[in-house]
Amino acid sequence: MGDIYVQYEYWFAAFQLVFAMFGMGATLTVGDFKDVVKEPRAVTIGTAVQLVLVPLVAFLFIHTFGLVGGVAVGVALVASIPGGTTSNIFTYFARGNIPLSISITGITTLACLFTTPLILGLLITEYLPANFVMPTAQIISDIAFTLLLPLALGMLLLSKVPQHAGWISKWSIRASLFGILMIVVGSISAGRLDINVFGMNNVLLVILFLIVLWVASWLLTTVLGLRQPDRTAIEMEVVVRNVNLGVLIKASMFPATGSAGNIGDMVLFTVLLYGAVQMLIAAFLIGIRRRTG
Repeated sequence: MGDIYVQYEYWFAAFQLVFAMFGMGATLTVGDFKDVVKEPRAVTIGTAVQLVLVPLVAFLFIHTFGLVGGVAVGVALVASIPGGTTSNIFTYFARGNIPLSISITGITTLACLFTTPLILGLLITEYLPANFVMPTAQIISDIAFTLLLPLALGMLLLSKVPQHAGWISKWSIRASLFGILMIVVGSISAGRLDINVFGMNNVLLVILFLIVLWVASWLLTTVLGLRQPDRTAIEMEVVVRNVNLGVLIKASMFPATGSAGNIGDMVLFTVLLYGAVQMLIAAFLIGIRRRTG
């Protein structure tokens, strides 16, 4: 399994992302984005938090704690990707503003076609090998064909055959989860997810980064006077990020068979660790919001 995964890492990542976005698209309609018109202030704040505050926090965090190499790149990669496909579900369970969550997810997903390579270029240039060339065109192509296109096709499916969209979405999401499982299993069997090599200090730093992101978004939305459901939606968008896309971009930047395998392994561990911890933090937020909501 390890040798197969190393050889086809990119396609494992593409498989799980395509199915995740297609499954998400099959649950969305154009009407789901009506909050852009109805609540422009909350949508604008939420989008600005994602595209400005999160990268700024990542920049300060990297420099404050002196992160280097693959961990610094991994943190920057997490900051450059939009909210994840499950943030809307977590927002629902936490009694947040679901239409707002959907709107922010949609806007930042579309925007990441341009913002992801821009943010990566600004944050991580100094941490890359001297001969490394940022595959900007590849990243844009990946986002267009494995993120935006499946999302649009899923929405088209819902509009044309709504009676079948529900179960198609369910099985697409399950296929995506299977893809993530294969990535984890393949990486471990290839010896690429070694916690001893990654280091417990780095594990704690990734967890701290996630907590700092959450606290920063909570503070800003509270100071700006947003309603509790709106704050909850934005917090979930910040915490629950599209780790699927992060894994794919990592595969494009640092192929497992390339010379930058070591830094790529550190990036992969950072992204997958963030993905695991974000679920725990999201569950914690759900518990808090349901008790106080």
